Amino acid sequence: MSKLPESLENKGSSDILAASRFSVAPMMDWTDRHCRYLHRLMSRHTLLYTEMVTAPALVRGGAVHLLAHDPAEHPLAVQLGGSDPAELAQASRIAGEAGFDEINLNVGCPSDRVRSGCFGAVLMTRPELVAECVAEMIAASPVEVTVKCRIGVDDQVPEEVLPAFLETISAAGVTRFAIHGRKAWLQGLSPKENRTIPPLDHRLVLRMKRAFPHLHITINGGIGSLRQAREFLDAGIDGVMIGRAAYHMPADILLKADREIFARPGSKSTQQVVAEMRPYIARHLAAGGRLHDVTRHMLGLFAGAPGARGWRRTLSEGARQPQAGLAVLDAALACLDADAMAAGA
Repeated sequence: MSKLPESLENKGSSDILAASRFSVAPMMDWTDRHCRYLHRLMSRHTLLYTEMVTAPALVRGGAVHLLAHDPAEHPLAVQLGGSDPAELAQASRIAGEAGFDEINLNVGCPSDRVRSGCFGAVLMTRPELVAECVAEMIAASPVEVTVKCRIGVDDQVPEEVLPAFLETISAAGVTRFAIHGRKAWLQGLSPKENRTIPPLDHRLVLRMKRAFPHLHITINGGIGSLRQAREFLDAGIDGVMIGRAAYHMPADILLKADREIFARPGSKSTQQVVAEMRPYIARHLAAGGRLHDVTRHMLGLFAGAPGARGWRRTLSEGARQPQAGLAVLDAALACLDADAMAAGA
């Protein structure tokens, strides 16, 4: 088993169940550690997830760097991908030692990379294997093991498949599920198309909560506002998970989540968030990182505000230049100031 660097041995101590009331979905190529640090500055209580980390990468490849995170990111869950029970157990042990507050198994991603490895959404067709996997993970993990799934795949009938899946997996010890309310079409649709073309069936997810009241069920898929999130919570769902809307419009979602979802104080401005990112960016640059690594996640911070287009253009173009530094961030902020002054003239 790979040994963890000392920097990763930071035990999480967050109230994960309370945080799971609202979460940002794990998104490949998006929810990396820089994105999560930004999101944590915007919401203290929202549950954050890593990108999917494959069990083979951790166990066979020794890629523990994929688990790197700042202690400030908690409450924080890691999502694992895989289909070998023993390998997932080892990966869960490694991730647990890295200090994550939850370990989530991916049973919903329709990506070609995931499909070819016999994990992700294709596992919806093999619930007994998933049950074996989670049982091994639970035995090895020091923290809760959860599952993120779809309502079915391809020609499956969700009304039949989903309740049977939940019953089988919960019998293995899982009590918390995040359900994306769409089928995944593994034949004929791209991963991008799978996010929009299969119709949403949020009602089925709500029915699953009524059918399995002892399970903690989070609803995911096509939710674009906190208003929608509150409606689902009021309807009895345990948690709401938002993906792309939280990423592209974080000021509308994350800056308001503490107050509107958790009934906690939350009055930070977007400008304050940028100011608080400066020391983080400076540390990243001093360690040899690129400005674009961080600022690519900040492009949507001012969505809808005067100067947002100039902010995005300046960051997206300037941050890619060799030796780009904080001066690029200042130039992007100046676009906002100029437009705000023009609007007030």
